[in-house]
Amino acid sequence: MKRTLIIILILVSVIAVAYFGITAAQQRRQSANLSDLQTTVASNGSLTATVGATGMVHSNQTAILVWQTAGNIADIPVAVGETVTAGQVLAALDQSSLSQSIILAQADLISAENALDDLVNDQTTAANRLLALYTAQQSIYTAERAMDRFEGDDYKDTVEEARQDVIDRRDDLEVAQDNFEPYADWDPTNETRQRYEQELIDAQNAYDEAVRIVELLELEQQVAQANLDAAKASLKSAQRAYERVKDGPNEDDVTVLDTRIAAAQAALDTTQLTAPFAGTITEIYLQPADRVAPGTTAFRLDNLSQLEVDVQVSEVDVNRIQTGQLVTLSFDAILDKEYHGTVVEVARVGTVVQGVVQFNVTVELTDADEDVRPGMTAAVNIVVEQLDDVLLVPNRAVRLVDGKRVVYILQDQTLETIQITLGATSDTESEVIAGDLRVGDLIVLNPPQYYESSGPPFMGQ
Repeated sequence: MKRTLIIILILVSVIAVAYFGITAAQQRRQSANLSDLQTTVASNGSLTATVGATGMVHSNQTAILVWQTAGNIADIPVAVGETVTAGQVLAALDQSSLSQSIILAQADLISAENALDDLVNDQTTAANRLLALYTAQQSIYTAERAMDRFEGDDYKDTVEEARQDVIDRRDDLEVAQDNFEPYADWDPTNETRQRYEQELIDAQNAYDEAVRIVELLELEQQVAQANLDAAKASLKSAQRAYERVKDGPNEDDVTVLDTRIAAAQAALDTTQLTAPFAGTITEIYLQPADRVAPGTTAFRLDNLSQLEVDVQVSEVDVNRIQTGQLVTLSFDAILDKEYHGTVVEVARVGTVVQGVVQFNVTVELTDADEDVRPGMTAAVNIVVEQLDDVLLVPNRAVRLVDGKRVVYILQDQTLETIQITLGATSDTESEVIAGDLRVGDLIVLNPPQYYESSGPPFMGQ
């Protein structure tokens, strides 16, 4: 019994020693860990919430210029890197190498421009047209007077007499033919035959002359009628021409000439390339004397004064982004410089990239310099929210415990767990919108190892 009691006392002593040893060790460890803690004081401040992404720089205006007609390049008066104005000639084709259609267009342009100038600007046009109308009226009067003689009795009697003379001469010709017929086979030198042959010749000549006189009389009337018809047609044309200009240029005439000028000018425009907008020549693909065909690429023109960056934003963040939001940008190719911009467009429709829905956001740089070039990759931070005088907590101090956000504060050399709810967040800090954290609390940035079951530090939303 006594032996048993001694054993029990020994066991109790061992357990007590072990307990106090472990407790002392834990206290020493905790004390040592507490001395290694990094802390910061909870305070109010300003928070800039951003959405980060990467994108590629491009100009907001880019044009690839190609030739529309064939020919040999005469001159290229610009160089790569040169700034040009809208409408400036960048290259032209040698006139001697142009097609026949272009040459005809040149001639038609001159003709149409002159005609339009006469129509619109020549103050004598109406007077000339009126004079032409008066002349046509006089021609009508003259032609009608000429036709009057053919309606008179004298002319009719003359025609009737001439036609009767034709009949008479035809009868004489028939008699002469009958008289000559018996002697037709006689010796041509026979006097009787010769006498009747001459009578036949005279009768034929007399008949031909009578017919000619009738034809001349009829032709005179036909010519007079044709002159009258022509005068009437000229009068109608002169009347129409005068009507078109008496109250100023006719709109239809002007439209026709404008159309001709536009068509000719469009054809001539293909013989040179001009800048469609102000910008910088970034590529030249040809040299003087090169032969080109329709579709041959000549220049690339970029408006480097207005650069943009297209970035892809996930569907989680897209509703936080609006046009007008400020943006900061940095480039791996440009050290120690920060640039600024503005959101100018947010896509309404997303695209699926590797199983993730993303939306295109366009950012316009507002302070780009010559170091920023199209094709560069930019790191973009879009400022989606700016808060002032809010309670902030470092992201590295936030842990996830049982699905809830917590921080640890040091109070009386003891760590306390504080549950919090976060609002807006940046890369380094987050807004505390609910919880027992107070301004002045000593927040632990690196909780001891035995608290690390809560997971890694919070890295922002």
